[in-house]
Amino acid sequence: MNLASYGAAIAMLLHFLIQLAFIVRVILRPHRQPASRIAWIVVILALPLFGMLVYLFFGEVNIGRRRIAQLRHVIEGMPAFPAPNPEDRENFKANIPEKYQHLFRIGQSISHFKPVGGNSAHLLANSNSTINAMVADIDASEDHVHLIFYIWLPDTNGCKIVEALKRAASRGVNCRAMADDLGSHTIIHSVHWQAMRKAGVHVAEALPIVNPLLRTLTGRIDLRNHRKIVVIDGSITYCGSQNCADPEFRVKPKYAPWVDVMIRFEGPVATQNQYLFASDWTAHTNENLEDLLQQSISAPRMGLPAQVIGTGPTARYSAMPEMFESLMFTAQHEIIISTPYYVPDEAMQNALCATAYRGVDTSIIFPARNDSWMVGAASRSYYAGLLAAGVKIYEYEVGLLHAKTLTLDGEVTLIGSANMDRRSFELNYENNILFYDPVLTIDMRQRQQKYISHSHPVYQDDVAQWPMSRQLLNNTTAMFGPLF
Repeated sequence: MNLASYGAAIAMLLHFLIQLAFIVRVILRPHRQPASRIAWIVVILALPLFGMLVYLFFGEVNIGRRRIAQLRHVIEGMPAFPAPNPEDRENFKANIPEKYQHLFRIGQSISHFKPVGGNSAHLLANSNSTINAMVADIDASEDHVHLIFYIWLPDTNGCKIVEALKRAASRGVNCRAMADDLGSHTIIHSVHWQAMRKAGVHVAEALPIVNPLLRTLTGRIDLRNHRKIVVIDGSITYCGSQNCADPEFRVKPKYAPWVDVMIRFEGPVATQNQYLFASDWTAHTNENLEDLLQQSISAPRMGLPAQVIGTGPTARYSAMPEMFESLMFTAQHEIIISTPYYVPDEAMQNALCATAYRGVDTSIIFPARNDSWMVGAASRSYYAGLLAAGVKIYEYEVGLLHAKTLTLDGEVTLIGSANMDRRSFELNYENNILFYDPVLTIDMRQRQQKYISHSHPVYQDDVAQWPMSRQLLNNTTAMFGPLF
């Protein structure tokens, strides 16, 4: 064997060993579905160099060992949830029917928050009224304002919040504002961010990227803080799908208006969102908010029971899918869901189909035009199975329906930032609130019915008539779901 042949043989052996090492890593990686393992092994074998590079960047749920250690250290060091004022103890009781109590036990197992009573809440009319309500609450704040947004744009609504925070800081209110470094890149690198800092607002970037190339070597760049949290004076909080931006959403104007939904809560559940905010804030700034978290909380009146559910890549694996699937299996009469992104795993698709098969009136609302063509195509690959089971599918036509809602039997609601795809379930930090209240759930259900009234139904015959090219695109795109 000459030198060239010997060198080639060594190179082939090294390549084989590296490839084998990647395959072993895929097989040993915890919390991965068999379909995902098989898909990654096929990619690594079929596209050796490219496949291994893609796996390095996107194959594992990893925000970096240092960040994971820091986040876990902060969460483990959080103080115990404060005791209620003795005179309000009765109001804190979560009066939940027995048939729904298991749902809140699942929620408690995720974020360790018990459902708390004594809350009042109302559904905001639209995106602009939501921002105006936030501004009014910030202007009325007396002690502190805390907020996190995944996307914060320097547009009309974004600047309304900026100015409100500056006004509050000038009055001596402690204002802490955090935005995801990728989703809010525009405002973080604008004059508005610096203006807030100069005005006394404490600002921080969630999951900072700094150097994109170096960042990909220490953890995935696409794992983001997708939360939308606003807490004011520890007693008011907002939860839903809305980012800090105009509904025209000028970074993607052709899909506008963005149609979002938010609920304003007042009561002890705000303290749970405060804990979620504090875990993010402390992990990124090292500022200790323990004194604030240990302040006693009050519930001056009886009110609806609610519970914060926070998830992310450092939380329990598949926590949000368990929550969604439990809600589906609990439904006896009706379940209505709205979500912009639906790329489920097999268990969730089967759960939704089973809900319809057992006679529950099951409806799901998607946007007719999705800002992610890949997600839109992948979502439609599941239509045939859903329709065959009796699920009613609607596609919203008046803008991009971005609301993430679920109502159960007209009595229970789940609202928040989590979509029904793997990105929300495993990759991003999300926040939702689960509550029991027939009156507010009816309001949410009416909002969902409004979405349906602006949608067109999708029937089995429609899907059957799709050309082969469209079916091929949809199904091929969905095949990549297990990879990411």
